[in-house]
Amino acid sequence: MKGMLGSSKAQDSSTPFRKESSRKAPKLIFLDIDGTLTPAGSNDIPSSALEAIAKTRRLGNKVFLCTGRNAGMLKPVYDYGCFDGAVACAGGYVYTKDEVLFDCPMSEGQFKTAMKLLRENDVLCTIESRDEAFGDEGLESMLNKGGAANSELVRWRKVLADRLNIKPMRQYDASPVYKIVFMCERIEQIEPVRKAMEKDFNFVVQDLVGQHGCYNGELINRRFDKGKGVEMVAERFGIPLSDTYGFGDSMNDLEMILKVGTSVCMENGSSLLKEKSDFICPSVEDDGIEKAFEQLGLI
Repeated sequence: MKGMLGSSKAQDSSTPFRKESSRKAPKLIFLDIDGTLTPAGSNDIPSSALEAIAKTRRLGNKVFLCTGRNAGMLKPVYDYGCFDGAVACAGGYVYTKDEVLFDCPMSEGQFKTAMKLLRENDVLCTIESRDEAFGDEGLESMLNKGGAANSELVRWRKVLADRLNIKPMRQYDASPVYKIVFMCERIEQIEPVRKAMEKDFNFVVQDLVGQHGCYNGELINRRFDKGKGVEMVAERFGIPLSDTYGFGDSMNDLEMILKVGTSVCMENGSSLLKEKSDFICPSVEDDGIEKAFEQLGLI
């Protein structure tokens, strides 16, 4: 059983309820976006979270977005002006306000192989360059088969419905691709792709969707992940991993959750991720970020 932050639920006596953070040494805080910092598919950060981020930064701590979104799709959130940088593209593009720390798109050969196999097995997908995303026709009807429990499905459903930052696949401009998101009715459809490419790519399948008739997941280059992005940022600022904090809600946050010194899963998040996290905090709609920051001594 994990510790509950900002909750009246009974505590496990073996798990500390409050972790005091030293105000002397700077901390690094990494925040997933969809389902963590904002409601899934939204670019609106709750005022309570904005205030908490401002307070912790005034104490000398640094706050980074850590997301599967590419730089273009996270820009509306980044433009709030309260972040010190981002681990974008699930770790494939990492930057601070002043410099790019890592930039690793797929090779042309990897991309062509993946798309050929996805097409042969009737798997729908979106592809993400650094600044744009392109999606197959039929994604909306596929997404509508999924449930509401998975923030990634909800995000894509809203993105497609609102036509936000995503273009039809026919408009793909041959720019380098960092990540492919796949969606299919049967998990067997993705197996030929996995067998051919798992040496170079992790296949991150969300855990809350198969029962609803829609599997979704991501092909992420093994050269990077969110956890490696955390390491890069920590090394850049000379902050030990023991002084890093990570907040997430879905299985594509796992590497970040396993890497940081203190990990927090949102109450609205994946049951599997909760088992891997040090703490569980209230949902994004229930001011979870602010409550967790307060009880972890970050503000």
